[in-house]
This record gives sequence, structure tokens and C-alpha cells, in this order.
Amino acid sequence: MLFSLTDEQLMIQSMVREFARKVLGATAAERDRSKEFPADNLKKMAELGLMGMMVPPAYGGEGADTISYFLALSEIAYSCAATAVVMSVHNSIVCESILRYGSEDLKQRYLPVLADGDKIGAFALTEPEAGSDPVSQITTALRDGDHYVINGTKRFTTTGKNCGLVIVTAKTDETQRHKGISAFVVDKGTPGFKVGHTEDKMGLKASDTTDLIFEDCRVPAANLLGEEGQGFKIAMTALDGGRIGIAAQSIGVAQAALDASVKYAKQREQFGQKISKFQGLRWMIADMATELEAARQLALSAAAMKDRGEKYTQRASMAKLFASEMVNRLTAKAIQIHGGYGFTKDYDVERYYRDARVFTIYEGTSEIQRVVISNHILKDKRRP
Repeated sequence: MLFSLTDEQLMIQSMVREFARKVLGATAAERDRSKEFPADNLKKMAELGLMGMMVPPAYGGEGADTISYFLALSEIAYSCAATAVVMSVHNSIVCESILRYGSEDLKQRYLPVLADGDKIGAFALTEPEAGSDPVSQITTALRDGDHYVINGTKRFTTTGKNCGLVIVTAKTDETQRHKGISAFVVDKGTPGFKVGHTEDKMGLKASDTTDLIFEDCRVPAANLLGEEGQGFKIAMTALDGGRIGIAAQSIGVAQAALDASVKYAKQREQFGQKISKFQGLRWMIADMATELEAARQLALSAAAMKDRGEKYTQRASMAKLFASEMVNRLTAKAIQIHGGYGFTKDYDVERYYRDARVFTIYEGTSEIQRVVISNHILKDKRRP
């Protein structure tokens, strides 16, 4: 690896790799078939410190840096992408948002239970008519004494069914566009908060994706995250970190696809020799490995920028864009290398291909990433 890692980072990577391949990998294919939420494995991950990796020890977390988190999440995704997406939203978006914007009361109430895995966090931004354009959301939160009353429907919420709490964005002032959006921490079980339709997805089947419905849901004003009108900023900041998480997931799945392809090519014989001897296939593997390493280095640089306290929005979008499109190319090539067998569920590459497809869509589509990147480049006054 070109990027220099510390001994502690390498130790975390090794520990998570051993756990993921022994524990998660053993049940990933079955969970893909059964759609069973990996609650038991998430609890084991919490015991290893993986559910509050970047939460400071004062709030029950590990206080790890972003690079360590990136390495750990990649290893989880290598063995089970469905488990990785739950870990990613929980850490990158929920824990980080509460840590960054929450009052001391919110931090004390929620970060320890999130880090312990007693509650899994979810993030509800998207709506039926508001996906890439979150300003168009119509969910409202109206102040009523010492509560806010939330009404609206959220869509495509990862872990919506199995979460213990959710960060919800809603309009507190419809006249202020993005500055009229606020964010709230809402506990599962709050009256007026219910789970709606669960999606039947192409991939990531062990991770539930649902509608969340709010009907006169009364949330204490103390559960306002940040200040009124900061919801859009909170969401966009959270998505910056989340995009490093998507890059990590992409790299983990891509590595698994490459490893499976190399193993198969060394075993499969055609025309009297191993198919790994054919130049066409060897060049395919060379291209796969090169793209994977380029994505890894780009994502690590984004993580390092975040750790140094630098502005990393553009780099995170670049990492997410390149890594998510890379994994779709690699998993397609992995199926091609496996031939007809790759099209069957007897081989894991079929699952990798399905799981990877959404990576160019969620937490900002590839098209939105290109908008973000180009905006930063064209506004950069250092450029001609």
C-alpha cells in the first residue's frame, strides 16, 4: 500500500479482517437469501468497538481516526456489504452528527448507547418527492411549547425498521428554503412515529430500507440537533463523512470481487490450461487491481484530510464517485471471468454485483458528486 499506515491502524485492520472473514463471511450468503437483519453480528461488532469508532472515550467510544474507521469499514464490506452499510450510516452520519452538533445532553443520552450497540442509528432525509433535491422535502416540524410536532413521510431509510433512533430532517420555516430545515433525534417508539413500507431490493438484502411515517409525532425541543435552520448544513456535513464510508464499502466489495476472480482464474481450466494463463484475462485482472488501488489511495487521502481538520468535501465526493463507479466495473468483470458460473448464486460474485449497484446512487448519486466537484473547482479562486 502506498499510503503510510501507523502500527495502530494496521492492528485495527488486521483485527477487523479476522473477525469479518470468520464471523460475517460465514453467514453473508445465507442472510442475503433470508434478508435477516444482522443484529447478532452488530452486537459483536459493538463489543469490538466498531459501532462507536470515532466517538470519544468520554462518551463510550473508541476515539479512532477516520483512516482507522475507513480500514475497518472496508474489511466489514469485504465480507458482508449489508452489514457494512448499517455500520456506515450508524457511525459516519448518526454518531458524527450528534457528536458535532448535539447539545451535551444529547451526547450524554445517545452516544454511549450508540457506541455500545444498544441502539442502531438511522438517518431520514430522502422523501418520495425529494431525493437529490433535499430542499424540496415537505416534512414539517412545528414548535408547540417545549415540543416539536413532526408530520411527513421519509423514504429509503437504511435500518428504518431495526433502528433504535433516527435523525430526521424537517422544515421548521417553509419560507427560508434550505435555511428553514432543522434536524431532530427521534427515538423509536415515540408516539406518531411508525415504520412504513419495506423495500424489496436488488442487493444489500440483510439491511432493511424502509419508509418512516410521522403523524403528529411530538418530539421534545431538547432533541433538536444544533439550532433551528441548521438541518440542511448538518445533513450535508454528515454526507461528506458518509461519502468516505461509501468509498470504503466500494473498496471492500471490489477487493472481494478481485480476490474471488484471481482464485477462480487459478483453478479453472479451459483449452488445456488454467485460464489465468490467457493474456486477455491477465490484463483484465491488471486493470481491476489498478483501478482498485487508485480508489483506495483517493479515499485514504480524503480520510487523512478529514483527520487533519482540512476541508475535504471535494475530495470525499471524488472518492465516492470514483470508488462507487469502480466497484461496479470490477464486479461486472468478476462475473465475466467466472463465465456462466458467475451468473449463479453458487458463487459470491453474483452477490457482490448486486450489492455494489446502489453505491453510485445512495448518499448522493454520481451525478450529484460531479455537481459538487465541479462547483468546488469552478469557484476556486486559485485557478485561472
